[in-house]
Amino acid sequence: MQEHTMPQELQSDLKLIIQNNGEIEDRFYQYLSFGTGGMRGLLGAGTNRMNIYTIRRVAEGLAQQLLVSGEEAMGRGVVIAYDTRHYSHDFALETAKTIGKHGIRVFLFKESRPTPELSFAMRQLNAFAGVVITASHNPAQYNGFKVYGEDGGQLPPDAADGIVRHMKEIKDLFAIQTADENELLQSETLTYILEEIDEVYQENLLTLREDAEAIETVGMDMSIVYTSLHGSGLVPVTEGLRNFGFSNVHVVAEQAIQDARFPTVVYPNPEERDSFKLAIQLGKEKDADLLLATDPDADRLGVAVKNSDGDYELLTGNQLGALLLQYLLMQKKEKGILPSNGVAMKTIVTSEFGRAVAATFGIPTMDTLTGFKFISEKIEEFEKSGEYTYLFGYEESYGFLIGTFARDKDAVQAALLTAEMAAYYKSTGKSLYDGLLDLYEELGHYREALESLTLTGKDGQERIGEIMKAFRNDPPKSIGGVAVRAIEDYQAGTRQLKDGAIEELVLPSADVVKFLLEDGSWVCVRPSGTEPKCKFYFGVRKDSAEEAGIAIGLLVEDMMGRVL
Repeated sequence: MQEHTMPQELQSDLKLIIQNNGEIEDRFYQYLSFGTGGMRGLLGAGTNRMNIYTIRRVAEGLAQQLLVSGEEAMGRGVVIAYDTRHYSHDFALETAKTIGKHGIRVFLFKESRPTPELSFAMRQLNAFAGVVITASHNPAQYNGFKVYGEDGGQLPPDAADGIVRHMKEIKDLFAIQTADENELLQSETLTYILEEIDEVYQENLLTLREDAEAIETVGMDMSIVYTSLHGSGLVPVTEGLRNFGFSNVHVVAEQAIQDARFPTVVYPNPEERDSFKLAIQLGKEKDADLLLATDPDADRLGVAVKNSDGDYELLTGNQLGALLLQYLLMQKKEKGILPSNGVAMKTIVTSEFGRAVAATFGIPTMDTLTGFKFISEKIEEFEKSGEYTYLFGYEESYGFLIGTFARDKDAVQAALLTAEMAAYYKSTGKSLYDGLLDLYEELGHYREALESLTLTGKDGQERIGEIMKAFRNDPPKSIGGVAVRAIEDYQAGTRQLKDGAIEELVLPSADVVKFLLEDGSWVCVRPSGTEPKCKFYFGVRKDSAEEAGIAIGLLVEDMMGRVL
């Protein structure tokens, strides 16, 4: 391909780095990696960047996977959605044109819609695969490409490896062919979708309502503030709240604008207090009982509630997960519909708080590796075997799934049920924060922490590898003054006990090391699957909030002192 045919913004980008050897190396030393979490990276020119050429490469890999899967797979086709980021619509259309060139059926959302609605649409349309263009909660200069399998969940490792094999066979990025959009539309290879999916998705959301009476009692009085953080959650969340029966909903107007720069926040991440700054201001103005925030692709939900001092306090993903689980199980038990084979799901880096909650109802909790795709796989497995009935799944990073009509974490579902849960507590004279304190009083004070080392570029990746190797080859015997009783190495598939005994782990292989301590505390180390980070997770349980705070601080200080 001649230079003049390259998009002007990519030509300009290349000219800016022509004298910068370090930048050139970082942009071209590898192709953006594609794994079970898809592909995510900085926007710009280069094989290690998100641009139309790297998008065509992964789209071509997916197309080849469908071609070898046969005519049925091609006819069922691919659903494509996108969030509100820079080039998200362009990349979605480029994906459709690349896949459609092979005669594979494509369904493309006309407007930005949440990742979980993509999962739902796939199941509704019986599609063979799905794609969403998003970088989730990353900063504005990022975008990404996530692929979904025919169950509506993110791709498992084997399927992702198949796409990678096809991508590696592509010798010339610039030779990948794309079709004309109008020709695809005329041949009905490409179909635009929106309202018909929105409508059925909302109908399914209504099936999650557990306590309509509580909403009828306080739904008009309970004040809710919602912000979409410039993302794709605005339409489904506001419509869903209205359908549930909440009429006193206030939207943060400045953040309702779909602006790819995310100008009102440092990061469009509902885990960060900064993202709630405007919601808190509006909450004080409207005397709101509940503040809700979704990230750009609306698969993560952040929640803030009034504490005992009347200030807004952000709940962690672990806290909200435990509250939602307790509420769901309580409602089902009171109605006599709690299944005897019910199960709750969480990831290995998620708090033990939820397990303790589920145990009070006689419900077991099953752990999976980090990544919601593993929870989705279990849902599919349970539906086929009948061994368990899925009740709720969540991860500490603000991802929750209640109804299985979607197969990825769904902030829309979680927002609606959180609002209903807050209404239930309000109808009993309590706040959601009171409900959390009640759980701590009953089960003990659980406290968690997350620390991340950001290590970019080739050197950064090597440093992360060295950190993981060090913790495997020379593991600590104690952390924060507490003896290590077992080490779980998910790459080796083993649990080594203090006495030297070795047990086999049942979960798949992953680059994760977890230390289990004598007092029930734990520490877990893993490289991020989507960002240039090494992540450190910590969890404790103590009899008081003060003790828990001290214990978690000692763990963090010890572990981070080993790597900084």
